[in-house]
Amino acid sequence: MKTTPETTDHGGDVRLTGISKRYGAFTAVHPLDLTVPQGSFFALLGASGCGKTTTLRMIAGLEEPSEGTVHLGDQDVTHLPPYKRPVNTVFQSYALFPHLDIFENVAFGLRRRGIKGVKKQVEEMLELVQLGEQARKKPHQLSGGQQQRVAVARALINHPKVLLLDEPLGAMDLKLRRQMQLELKRIQTEVGITFVHVTHDQEEAMTMADTVAVMNAGRVEQLGTPTDLYENPRTTFVANFLGTSNFVEAEIDAHSGEEIVVKAGGGKLVLPAARCSAPTTTGGKVLVGVRPEKVSLTHADDAGAIPAGRNRITGRIADSSFIGVSTQYVIDSPVCPDFEVYAQNIDRDPRLVPGTEVVVHWNPAHTFGLDATQDIDAGVESVEEEAA
Repeated sequence: MKTTPETTDHGGDVRLTGISKRYGAFTAVHPLDLTVPQGSFFALLGASGCGKTTTLRMIAGLEEPSEGTVHLGDQDVTHLPPYKRPVNTVFQSYALFPHLDIFENVAFGLRRRGIKGVKKQVEEMLELVQLGEQARKKPHQLSGGQQQRVAVARALINHPKVLLLDEPLGAMDLKLRRQMQLELKRIQTEVGITFVHVTHDQEEAMTMADTVAVMNAGRVEQLGTPTDLYENPRTTFVANFLGTSNFVEAEIDAHSGEEIVVKAGGGKLVLPAARCSAPTTTGGKVLVGVRPEKVSLTHADDAGAIPAGRNRITGRIADSSFIGVSTQYVIDSPVCPDFEVYAQNIDRDPRLVPGTEVVVHWNPAHTFGLDATQDIDAGVESVEEEAA
């Protein structure tokens, strides 16, 4: 998360205090406190129905909170209509005026406010979004990515304190979406204002945002930097929603200093105490997690060459899929029936085929521990629904 010195004006901070939204008996957003620092790129990430868009709409003034307050800097805007809030919103549908050229689409907000000399401001904004040469074209003559940049320019020219982005890249194909992720991040860095971005795409959130709030069922499940959320998930929902995780059900055998030793099947695994969010009482249950790309795969005949001190699990290759940059293996193990390994295709061992006995092993530092009372599959269903 970007930090700002104490002497900096915090007029672009977004502060939600005890804010919630109910529709009859249904609670779309449970009471939450959230602060988005001025100048940051902040993402609300979650599956459909998690409350992220409702939260954004309460910031924009398009939804009235059932309780709680919305502050922009020191200004309480909870009951102000949208047009009186220093925010602008960019939606998935670009909503450009088809009869106006690009210059006039961007100039629209200024002209509506009665500003006469708009040429310099519009030209500067079109240069910012790299569309200076397209000024006299109509929207239908531009690509989807260019139209989205026009929508961003039109929103930014009014100098909002906060720019709200509601699934702005959702209608684009994968290649264009990735290009626009970099473009939006570049624009945000150049203008330096607060961006609040709603998305269901975890790659999009992690690529663009300084800070991500993962939402689930109307609550913020976890808040942090993309790296922290990925490396140190505190719930199975976050672990599965941000990528893929392997989970092994284990029992705590010993807790000494910075390490926790657990029993799983007939063997033992080690994890850092700092990466375990579960109770660490000896004899207690814990879910031991590790990401598939952190794991190595060795033929059982070569097990003696595995360095000492690594976590290891024996099993058999149940399936493998070659996907170019890596091969994805599914390992059937007594402690985890569908243990996944993503192995880069560098000097790939041709013996590693379905049916082969193997050892999966990894650095204990790459292991995390979660509360064993959680549903191992939490988050997987949401990801699959969004993909569908």
